[in-house]
Amino acid sequence: MNIANTVDKNKYKKDRVILHSDCNGFYASVECLHHPEIRNKPVAVSGDAENRHGIILAKNEIAKKFGIKTGEVIWQAKLKCPDLITIPPHFDLYKRFSKMARRIYSDYTDKIEPFGLDEAWLDVTDNIGGDGYTIAKEINQRIKYELGITVSIGVSFNKIFAKFGSDYKKPDAITVIDRSNFKDIVWPAPAQDLLYVGRATKRKLNNIGIYTIGDIANTSIDVLHNQLGKWGYLIYGFANGFDSSPVAHMNSQSEVKSIGNSTTTPIDMKTYDDVKVVMYVLCDSVCRRMREKGFMAKAVEISLRDNKLNTFSRQHSLSAYTNLTSDIRKAALNLVKQNYRFNKPLRSIGVAVMDFIHDDIPRQLNIFEDENRQIQNEVLDKTVDILKKRFGNYIVCPAVLLGNKKLSAFNPKDDHTVHPVSYL
Repeated sequence: MNIANTVDKNKYKKDRVILHSDCNGFYASVECLHHPEIRNKPVAVSGDAENRHGIILAKNEIAKKFGIKTGEVIWQAKLKCPDLITIPPHFDLYKRFSKMARRIYSDYTDKIEPFGLDEAWLDVTDNIGGDGYTIAKEINQRIKYELGITVSIGVSFNKIFAKFGSDYKKPDAITVIDRSNFKDIVWPAPAQDLLYVGRATKRKLNNIGIYTIGDIANTSIDVLHNQLGKWGYLIYGFANGFDSSPVAHMNSQSEVKSIGNSTTTPIDMKTYDDVKVVMYVLCDSVCRRMREKGFMAKAVEISLRDNKLNTFSRQHSLSAYTNLTSDIRKAALNLVKQNYRFNKPLRSIGVAVMDFIHDDIPRQLNIFEDENRQIQNEVLDKTVDILKKRFGNYIVCPAVLLGNKKLSAFNPKDDHTVHPVSYL
């Protein structure tokens, strides 16, 4: 990436006007709207504590004042706030509100790019109804009065700074970050406040004396590249305002880069046989979803988390593209065998597939494979897919799942949560 060329090319172009709208405490706000009796109490939307999915997904402003954070476990949150009211998520309701918000956005532009259910970028450069702040103020008021929730909106000349602006003041606020003030607003902030600077990247930056976004912007790009590889180029550009990525059209289909499922089990997985049961369920879900989209994959990834919350992942490339459940399951279980010794019980596992091609592309035969067996597996998968679609997820299952219902009685395909799509 040649940053200098990027600067020269864009130096004299008219700046875009990009908004980033973020629904404040979205899940919790929608729940409080539908339950007025808890509106003035500390409320959090959380997973199921009894099944150990007990983390905070969203909290209202009252709960936030107690220091409750998204992602922490329920028992930690209740130590801070014993009166905290926890509510299970209702994703169908949140999706409906998300669609209503996007309908409001569509009155101002057709360039709307969602970032999860509660956030979206809008490119209003060509809107003749007013400047970015005026449009943001109008959207802010309409969301409040038409939907009954609030949004914080960042207004800037690129997506990264617009996203920073929506996080800068909360709740119910508008922040304008332009070329005249971004160094004063963005640069003093901690490095981890920049999009895609996570904990691992923050640690690497801190190790070489980089603590703020301004430090990133003013560090030699060669130093960042040496420390972070191509990621160094990326965050250098982000920190300096060089991001020129477009806001996608509202009707565009985002490219599917991976399909995966994970679960936190109600009891620890202490043996390989325990993992095998859960992996059968996860691989069935992943492969059914892959076949529905008409894909075959060549890479399999597992993620494992032990009961001390240490997490790691491993990936393997297959010799050929496949969407057969047996192939993906075999690769995933081999990764577990090769990389985990069960010194600590496992709390959660996940499996994902990636590196896709469409399944209508002709497949090269392999003289070392039993082609008849492949055909039989294809027929088996298609038959199981039809049965489950018609009669439900539990109509048929492998015998291995009958031995431990505590580990096998879940349905990741229907229950999986929609997460934010990647910016990249």
